[in-house]
Amino acid sequence: MKKHIQINPFHVMDILARCKEMEAQGRDVVHMEIGEPDFSTPQPIIDAGISVLNEKNTYYTSAQGLYELRENICAYYKEKFSITVVPEQIIVTPGASGALQLVLLALLQNKHQLMLGDPTYPCNRNLSRLFGGGVVSVPVDDSTEFQLTTSLVKKHWCDSVSAVLVASPSNPTGTICKLEELLEIADFLASKNKYLIVDEIYQGLTYSKAATSVAALRDNIFVLNSFSKYFGMTGWRVGWLVAPSSHISELDAISQNTYLATSTIAQHAALAAFKVETIETLEQRRNIFQQRRDLVCDLLSDLGIDVPTIPQGAFYIYANISKHTDDSFDFCKQLLERKAVAITPGCDFGDYRANEFVRFAYTTNEERLKLGLLRLKEFLY
Repeated sequence: MKKHIQINPFHVMDILARCKEMEAQGRDVVHMEIGEPDFSTPQPIIDAGISVLNEKNTYYTSAQGLYELRENICAYYKEKFSITVVPEQIIVTPGASGALQLVLLALLQNKHQLMLGDPTYPCNRNLSRLFGGGVVSVPVDDSTEFQLTTSLVKKHWCDSVSAVLVASPSNPTGTICKLEELLEIADFLASKNKYLIVDEIYQGLTYSKAATSVAALRDNIFVLNSFSKYFGMTGWRVGWLVAPSSHISELDAISQNTYLATSTIAQHAALAAFKVETIETLEQRRNIFQQRRDLVCDLLSDLGIDVPTIPQGAFYIYANISKHTDDSFDFCKQLLERKAVAITPGCDFGDYRANEFVRFAYTTNEERLKLGLLRLKEFLY
Protein backbone atom coordinates (compact mmCIF):
# COMPACT_ATOMS: atom_id res chain seq x y z
CA MET A 1 0.00 0.00 0.00
CA LYS A 2 1.31 3.43 -0.93
CA LYS A 3 2.45 5.52 2.02
CA HIS A 4 1.10 9.07 1.93
CA ILE A 5 3.40 11.95 2.80
CA GLN A 6 1.96 14.42 5.29
CA ILE A 7 1.89 17.65 3.30
CA ASN A 8 -0.64 20.14 4.58
CA PRO A 9 -2.27 22.66 2.23
CA PHE A 10 -2.18 26.40 2.88
CA HIS A 11 -5.50 27.39 4.41
CA VAL A 12 -4.93 30.88 3.09
CA MET A 13 -5.17 29.53 -0.45
CA ASP A 14 -8.79 28.53 0.25
CA ILE A 15 -9.36 32.06 1.49
CA LEU A 16 -7.71 33.50 -1.62
CA ALA A 17 -9.83 31.30 -3.88
CA ARG A 18 -12.95 32.55 -2.11
CA CYS A 19 -11.69 36.13 -2.53
CA LYS A 20 -11.54 35.63 -6.28
CA GLU A 21 -15.07 34.26 -6.34
CA MET A 22 -16.35 37.24 -4.36
CA GLU A 23 -14.51 39.73 -6.58
CA ALA A 24 -15.96 38.04 -9.66
CA GLN A 25 -19.36 38.73 -8.13
CA GLY A 26 -18.49 42.42 -7.78
CA ARG A 27 -17.52 42.56 -4.08
CA ASP A 28 -14.62 44.77 -2.99
CA VAL A 29 -12.19 42.63 -0.98
CA VAL A 30 -9.43 44.17 1.14
CA HIS A 31 -6.40 41.88 0.85
CA MET A 32 -4.24 41.49 3.92
CA GLU A 33 -3.64 37.76 3.55
CA ILE A 34 -0.90 37.20 0.96
CA GLY A 35 2.76 38.11 1.44
CA GLU A 36 3.19 39.88 -1.88
CA PRO A 37 3.71 43.66 -1.87
CA ASP A 38 1.57 45.89 -4.05
CA PHE A 39 4.71 47.54 -5.49
CA SER A 40 5.78 46.42 -8.95
CA THR A 41 9.33 45.34 -9.69
CA PRO A 42 11.61 48.43 -9.85
CA GLN A 43 11.98 49.75 -13.39
CA PRO A 44 15.77 49.18 -13.74
CA ILE A 45 15.19 45.47 -13.14
CA ILE A 46 12.35 45.34 -15.67
CA ASP A 47 14.52 47.19 -18.22
CA ALA A 48 17.36 44.72 -17.68
CA GLY A 49 15.01 41.79 -18.28
CA ILE A 50 13.71 43.36 -21.50
CA SER A 51 17.25 44.06 -22.64
CA VAL A 52 18.43 40.48 -22.23
CA LEU A 53 15.41 39.27 -24.18
CA ASN A 54 16.11 41.73 -26.99
CA GLU A 55 19.69 40.48 -27.06
CA LYS A 56 18.30 36.93 -27.38
CA ASN A 57 20.46 35.83 -24.44
CA THR A 58 18.14 33.01 -23.47
CA TYR A 59 20.56 30.10 -23.00
CA TYR A 60 21.21 28.07 -19.87
CA THR A 61 23.57 29.35 -17.22
CA SER A 62 25.54 26.94 -15.06
CA ALA A 63 23.58 25.16 -12.34
CA GLN A 64 25.23 27.41 -9.75
CA GLY A 65 23.98 30.44 -11.60
CA LEU A 66 25.27 33.39 -13.60
CA TYR A 67 28.80 34.10 -12.36
CA GLU A 68 28.38 37.86 -12.66
CA LEU A 69 25.27 37.71 -10.48
CA ARG A 70 27.11 35.65 -7.87
CA GLU A 71 29.88 38.25 -7.90
CA ASN A 72 27.33 41.01 -7.35
CA ILE A 73 25.79 39.12 -4.45
CA CYS A 74 29.22 38.79 -2.86
CA ALA A 75 29.84 42.52 -3.33
CA TYR A 76 26.48 43.20 -1.65
CA TYR A 77 27.52 41.20 1.43
CA LYS A 78 30.85 43.01 1.54
CA GLU A 79 29.41 46.51 1.19
CA LYS A 80 26.33 46.11 3.40
CA PHE A 81 27.52 43.68 6.08
CA SER A 82 31.34 43.68 5.85
CA ILE A 83 31.15 39.94 5.21
CA THR A 84 33.46 38.17 2.78
CA VAL A 85 31.75 35.56 0.62
CA VAL A 86 33.22 34.15 -2.59
CA PRO A 87 31.15 33.40 -5.72
CA GLU A 88 31.92 29.69 -5.36
CA GLN A 89 29.82 29.67 -2.15
CA ILE A 90 26.76 31.10 -3.90
CA ILE A 91 24.14 29.03 -5.70
CA VAL A 92 21.41 30.96 -7.53
CA THR A 93 18.09 29.15 -7.18
CA PRO A 94 14.46 29.35 -8.38
CA GLY A 95 13.35 31.45 -5.43
CA ALA A 96 14.38 30.90 -1.83
CA SER A 97 12.18 27.79 -1.86
CA GLY A 98 14.60 26.29 -4.36
CA ALA A 99 17.48 27.08 -2.01
CA LEU A 100 15.72 25.41 0.93
CA GLN A 101 15.02 22.33 -1.16
CA LEU A 102 18.70 21.98 -2.02
CA VAL A 103 19.77 22.21 1.61
CA LEU A 104 17.15 19.79 2.89
CA LEU A 105 17.96 17.25 0.17
CA ALA A 106 21.60 17.47 1.21
CA LEU A 107 21.08 17.31 4.98
CA LEU A 108 17.95 15.25 5.67
CA GLN A 109 19.10 11.69 5.14
CA ASN A 110 18.22 8.48 6.95
CA LYS A 111 15.06 10.00 8.45
CA HIS A 112 16.87 12.89 10.07
CA GLN A 113 14.78 15.68 11.52
CA LEU A 114 14.56 19.42 11.10
CA MET A 115 14.07 21.53 14.22
CA LEU A 116 12.12 24.75 13.86
CA GLY A 117 9.91 27.09 15.79
CA ASP A 118 6.13 26.95 15.92
CA PRO A 119 4.73 29.21 14.43
CA THR A 120 6.74 29.16 11.22
CA TYR A 121 6.30 29.40 7.45
CA PRO A 122 4.42 26.19 6.50
CA CYS A 123 6.67 25.18 3.59
CA ASN A 124 9.54 24.60 6.00
CA ARG A 125 7.96 21.64 7.77
CA ASN A 126 6.18 20.41 4.65
CA LEU A 127 9.39 20.20 2.62
CA SER A 128 11.13 18.35 5.42
CA ARG A 129 8.42 15.71 5.35
CA LEU A 130 8.39 15.63 1.55
CA PHE A 131 12.08 14.75 1.51
CA GLY A 132 11.69 11.96 4.04
CA GLY A 133 12.69 13.88 7.14
CA GLY A 134 10.86 14.52 10.35
CA VAL A 135 10.05 17.74 12.16
CA VAL A 136 10.78 18.80 15.73
CA SER A 137 8.45 21.74 16.33
CA VAL A 138 9.41 23.93 19.26
CA PRO A 139 6.63 26.15 20.65
CA VAL A 140 7.73 29.79 20.73
CA ASP A 141 5.91 32.87 21.99
CA ASP A 142 6.44 36.50 22.83
CA SER A 143 8.76 35.61 25.74
CA THR A 144 11.46 34.97 23.11
CA GLU A 145 9.92 37.26 20.49
CA PHE A 146 8.64 34.13 18.73
CA GLN A 147 12.21 33.03 17.97
CA LEU A 148 14.23 29.95 18.85
CA THR A 149 16.97 30.42 21.43
CA THR A 150 20.01 28.31 22.30
CA SER A 151 18.24 27.31 25.51
CA LEU A 152 15.17 26.10 23.62
CA VAL A 153 17.29 24.21 21.08
CA LYS A 154 19.12 22.42 23.89
CA LYS A 155 15.89 21.69 25.76
CA HIS A 156 14.27 20.03 22.74
CA TRP A 157 17.42 18.46 21.34
CA CYS A 158 17.51 14.88 20.10
CA ASP A 159 20.29 13.18 18.18
CA SER A 160 18.09 12.60 15.13
CA VAL A 161 18.06 16.37 14.46
CA SER A 162 20.24 17.13 11.46
CA ALA A 163 19.64 20.87 11.23
CA VAL A 164 17.89 23.78 12.93
CA LEU A 165 16.02 26.35 10.84
CA VAL A 166 15.60 29.95 11.99
CA ALA A 167 13.92 32.73 10.00
CA SER A 168 15.02 36.29 10.71
CA PRO A 169 13.03 38.41 10.06
CA SER A 170 10.36 35.77 10.35
CA ASN A 171 7.09 34.88 8.73
CA PRO A 172 4.46 35.17 10.28
CA THR A 173 5.67 37.29 13.20
CA GLY A 174 8.12 39.74 11.60
CA THR A 175 10.52 39.32 14.53
CA ILE A 176 14.31 39.16 14.40
CA CYS A 177 16.69 36.69 16.02
CA LYS A 178 19.71 38.53 17.38
CA LEU A 179 22.99 37.88 15.57
CA GLU A 180 24.67 36.80 18.81
CA GLU A 181 21.90 34.26 19.46
CA LEU A 182 22.19 32.80 15.97
CA LEU A 183 25.94 32.36 16.34
CA GLU A 184 25.48 30.74 19.75
CA ILE A 185 23.01 28.28 18.25
CA ALA A 186 25.45 27.59 15.41
CA ASP A 187 28.26 26.92 17.88
CA PHE A 188 26.10 24.47 19.83
CA LEU A 189 25.19 22.69 16.61
CA ALA A 190 28.84 22.56 15.57
CA SER A 191 29.58 20.70 18.80
CA LYS A 192 27.05 18.11 17.61
CA ASN A 193 28.39 18.14 14.02
CA LYS A 194 25.04 19.56 12.89
CA TYR A 195 23.92 22.57 10.86
CA LEU A 196 22.07 25.86 11.15
CA ILE A 197 19.86 27.05 8.28
CA VAL A 198 18.99 30.75 8.42
CA ASP A 199 16.17 32.14 6.30
CA GLU A 200 17.09 35.77 5.54
CA ILE A 201 14.63 36.41 2.71
CA TYR A 202 13.15 39.48 4.46
CA GLN A 203 16.62 40.72 5.36
CA GLY A 204 16.41 44.16 3.73
CA LEU A 205 13.02 44.86 5.30
CA THR A 206 13.99 45.78 8.86
CA TYR A 207 12.70 48.78 10.77
CA SER A 208 13.96 49.00 14.33
CA LYS A 209 17.57 48.14 13.59
CA ALA A 210 19.97 47.70 10.69
CA ALA A 211 19.84 44.44 8.77
CA THR A 212 22.44 41.79 9.60
CA SER A 213 23.55 38.48 8.12
CA VAL A 214 25.25 35.33 9.40
CA ALA A 215 26.47 34.35 5.94
CA ALA A 216 29.98 32.83 6.11
CA LEU A 217 30.33 33.60 9.84
CA ARG A 218 30.45 29.90 10.73
CA ASP A 219 31.35 26.78 8.73
CA ASN A 220 28.06 25.06 9.59
CA ILE A 221 25.64 27.78 8.48
CA PHE A 222 23.52 27.77 5.32
CA VAL A 223 21.85 31.09 4.45
CA LEU A 224 18.74 31.36 2.27
CA ASN A 225 17.89 34.62 0.55
CA SER A 226 15.73 35.91 -2.26
CA PHE A 227 15.13 38.73 -4.70
CA SER A 228 11.38 38.43 -4.04
CA LYS A 229 10.70 40.48 -0.93
CA TYR A 230 13.04 43.45 -0.44
CA PHE A 231 14.00 43.58 -4.12
CA GLY A 232 10.39 43.25 -5.34
CA MET A 233 10.92 40.40 -7.81
CA THR A 234 8.26 37.95 -6.61
CA GLY A 235 7.18 36.56 -9.98
CA TRP A 236 10.70 36.39 -11.39
CA ARG A 237 11.55 33.49 -9.04
CA VAL A 238 15.19 34.15 -8.19
CA GLY A 239 16.78 33.33 -4.87
CA TRP A 240 20.18 32.31 -3.65
CA LEU A 241 21.95 30.09 -1.17
CA VAL A 242 25.19 30.83 0.68
CA ALA A 243 26.68 27.48 1.65
CA PRO A 244 29.81 26.18 3.34
CA SER A 245 32.48 25.38 0.76
CA SER A 246 32.50 21.75 1.91
CA HIS A 247 28.97 21.24 0.54
CA ILE A 248 29.08 23.11 -2.76
CA SER A 249 29.89 20.17 -5.03
CA GLU A 250 27.04 18.11 -3.56
CA LEU A 251 24.59 21.01 -3.81
CA ASP A 252 25.67 21.73 -7.37
CA ALA A 253 25.00 18.11 -8.33
CA ILE A 254 21.57 18.20 -6.69
CA SER A 255 20.67 21.41 -8.53
CA GLN A 256 21.75 19.87 -11.86
CA ASN A 257 19.40 16.97 -11.25
CA THR A 258 16.40 18.91 -9.95
CA TYR A 259 16.00 22.16 -11.88
CA LEU A 260 19.23 22.38 -13.97
CA ALA A 261 19.44 26.19 -13.77
CA THR A 262 17.46 29.24 -12.70
CA SER A 263 15.81 31.36 -15.41
CA THR A 264 18.54 33.10 -17.42
CA ILE A 265 16.36 36.14 -18.10
CA ALA A 266 15.49 36.54 -14.43
CA GLN A 267 19.14 36.23 -13.41
CA HIS A 268 20.24 38.96 -15.83
CA ALA A 269 17.39 41.15 -14.62
CA ALA A 270 18.52 40.60 -11.01
CA LEU A 271 21.87 42.18 -11.85
CA ALA A 272 20.05 45.52 -11.86
CA ALA A 273 18.76 44.94 -8.32
CA PHE A 274 22.02 46.24 -6.90
CA LYS A 275 22.09 49.48 -8.92
CA VAL A 276 22.13 52.69 -6.90
CA GLU A 277 18.84 53.89 -8.38
CA THR A 278 17.19 50.56 -7.59
CA ILE A 279 18.34 50.58 -3.97
CA GLU A 280 17.08 54.16 -3.59
CA THR A 281 13.62 53.03 -4.72
CA LEU A 282 13.72 50.00 -2.43
CA GLU A 283 14.69 52.09 0.59
CA GLN A 284 11.78 54.45 -0.09
CA ARG A 285 9.50 51.42 -0.13
CA ARG A 286 11.00 50.10 3.10
CA ASN A 287 10.10 53.38 4.77
CA ILE A 288 6.56 53.07 3.45
CA PHE A 289 6.31 49.56 4.89
CA GLN A 290 7.40 50.89 8.27
CA GLN A 291 4.68 53.55 8.13
CA ARG A 292 2.13 50.87 7.24
CA ARG A 293 3.30 48.70 10.13
CA ASP A 294 2.89 51.56 12.58
CA LEU A 295 -0.55 52.39 11.20
CA VAL A 296 -1.90 48.83 11.45
CA CYS A 297 -0.41 48.25 14.91
CA ASP A 298 -2.03 51.47 16.16
CA LEU A 299 -5.41 50.62 14.65
CA LEU A 300 -5.32 47.09 16.06
CA SER A 301 -4.49 48.52 19.48
CA ASP A 302 -7.47 50.85 19.18
CA LEU A 303 -9.64 47.78 18.56
CA GLY A 304 -8.30 46.04 21.65
CA ILE A 305 -6.46 43.41 19.59
CA ASP A 306 -3.14 42.43 21.15
CA VAL A 307 0.07 42.41 19.11
CA PRO A 308 2.39 40.64 21.59
CA THR A 309 5.58 41.62 19.78
CA ILE A 310 5.81 44.60 17.44
CA PRO A 311 7.37 43.27 14.23
CA GLN A 312 10.90 44.49 13.56
CA GLY A 313 10.93 43.38 9.93
CA ALA A 314 9.12 41.74 7.00
CA PHE A 315 5.54 42.97 6.39
CA TYR A 316 3.43 40.90 8.76
CA ILE A 317 1.71 41.39 12.11
CA TYR A 318 0.89 38.32 14.21
CA ALA A 319 -2.05 39.34 16.37
CA ASN A 320 -3.81 37.60 19.24
CA ILE A 321 -7.60 37.53 18.78
CA SER A 322 -8.44 35.16 21.65
CA LYS A 323 -10.67 37.84 23.20
CA HIS A 324 -12.96 37.47 20.21
CA THR A 325 -12.80 33.80 19.18
CA ASP A 326 -11.42 30.38 20.02
CA ASP A 327 -11.23 29.42 16.33
CA SER A 328 -9.07 31.77 14.26
CA PHE A 329 -9.79 29.90 11.00
CA ASP A 330 -13.53 30.35 11.41
CA PHE A 331 -12.90 33.97 12.43
CA CYS A 332 -11.05 34.57 9.15
CA LYS A 333 -13.77 32.89 7.11
CA GLN A 334 -16.54 34.89 8.77
CA LEU A 335 -14.62 38.16 8.42
CA LEU A 336 -14.22 37.50 4.72
CA GLU A 337 -17.83 36.54 4.11
CA ARG A 338 -19.41 39.31 6.16
CA LYS A 339 -16.99 42.20 5.64
CA ALA A 340 -14.84 41.20 2.63
CA VAL A 341 -11.54 41.45 4.53
CA ALA A 342 -8.98 38.70 3.94
CA ILE A 343 -6.42 37.77 6.62
CA THR A 344 -4.54 34.53 7.37
CA PRO A 345 -5.42 32.13 10.23
CA GLY A 346 -2.76 31.00 12.68
CA CYS A 347 -3.31 27.33 11.77
CA ASP A 348 -1.33 27.91 8.57
CA PHE A 349 1.81 28.43 10.64
CA GLY A 350 1.69 25.57 13.11
CA ASP A 351 -0.21 24.13 16.05
CA TYR A 352 0.93 26.06 19.09
CA ARG A 353 -1.91 28.39 20.14
CA ALA A 354 -2.83 28.58 16.45
CA ASN A 355 -6.51 29.22 17.17
CA GLU A 356 -5.60 32.38 19.07
CA PHE A 357 -3.70 34.12 16.29
CA VAL A 358 -4.13 35.61 12.83
CA ARG A 359 -1.63 37.24 10.50
CA PHE A 360 -2.16 40.63 8.89
CA ALA A 361 -0.02 41.44 5.84
CA TYR A 362 0.47 45.18 5.34
CA THR A 363 1.23 44.75 1.67
CA THR A 364 -1.38 47.16 0.36
CA ASN A 365 -1.65 50.95 0.57
CA GLU A 366 -2.70 52.90 3.67
CA GLU A 367 -6.14 53.77 2.32
CA ARG A 368 -6.96 50.08 1.83
CA LEU A 369 -5.45 49.15 5.20
CA LYS A 370 -7.62 51.75 6.95
CA LEU A 371 -10.69 50.45 5.12
CA GLY A 372 -9.87 46.88 6.12
CA LEU A 373 -9.43 47.81 9.77
CA LEU A 374 -12.68 49.86 9.73
CA ARG A 375 -14.52 46.81 8.41
CA LEU A 376 -12.84 44.69 11.09
CA LYS A 377 -14.13 47.13 13.72
CA GLU A 378 -17.65 46.78 12.32
CA PHE A 379 -17.25 43.00 12.37
CA LEU A 380 -16.16 42.97 16.01
CA TYR A 381 -18.53 45.55 17.39
